[in-house]
Amino acid sequence: MDLQLKDKVALITGGSQGIGLAVAKALAAEGVHVVITARSEHQIDSAVREISKQFNVQAYGFSADLTKAEDIKNVVSFALSKFDRIDILINNAGTGTNETIENSLDEDWYYFWDLHVMAAVRLSRALLPHMRQQGGGVILNNASICASQPLGHEPIYNTTKAALAMFGKCLAEEAIKYQVRVNTINPGLIRTEGWEKAAREQAARTNTSADSYLENIAKEYTPIGRFATPQELAHFFVFLCSDQASYAVGSSFFVDGGWLKTV
Repeated sequence: MDLQLKDKVALITGGSQGIGLAVAKALAAEGVHVVITARSEHQIDSAVREISKQFNVQAYGFSADLTKAEDIKNVVSFALSKFDRIDILINNAGTGTNETIENSLDEDWYYFWDLHVMAAVRLSRALLPHMRQQGGGVILNNASICASQPLGHEPIYNTTKAALAMFGKCLAEEAIKYQVRVNTINPGLIRTEGWEKAAREQAARTNTSADSYLENIAKEYTPIGRFATPQELAHFFVFLCSDQASYAVGSSFFVDGGWLKTV
């Protein structure tokens, strides 16, 4: 299938590792030029070198803290200084939390609200006029199955990801008149660095292997009985970025191995 993405330009947040890096590589494989942003300059530089070496595209990186409005302005300015258009925005930056509501702090709620919700709001708001002027675009928000089916140990994550999904729905209705398609992806168990770290820590406490820990998690939660790779998920992102998904507007897609227990 020709996805007709060659020479498009994508801005990907949290693009230096995990799902974000996998999406950046999958887009680059289709000929999409990429700008990735994350906090770690070292990881960004490594990711940009890797993408540039593997694919015949232009790749740039910019270090930014997306909880800060000024940093987001700088990201957008940088991306538009490298390219005269941004066709695709992937709002991916984020991370899990670990708390109870009773022991959570106001500053934790504010931090993750800025990271998971306001970063997407600010970036979308900044790029929408450019997408409108250029005749269209695609915005994808990476939320989580936890937006609909929460895990008990991370109420802040659950709540902010649910808000991100609602933001995507609202933005989709506003943006489609400008031929900007907005959708949300809700992943389930994806074997990222975060899960690998948690597995190593749990294995050290229980005298089991990290692989066994992850295997048990997958069998407990998913009918498919395994984690997905970031690359598997990235292919779904790429399809939604293409005109082959042109009638997908304002939807929340669950890519979760059957984990979601509601219709």
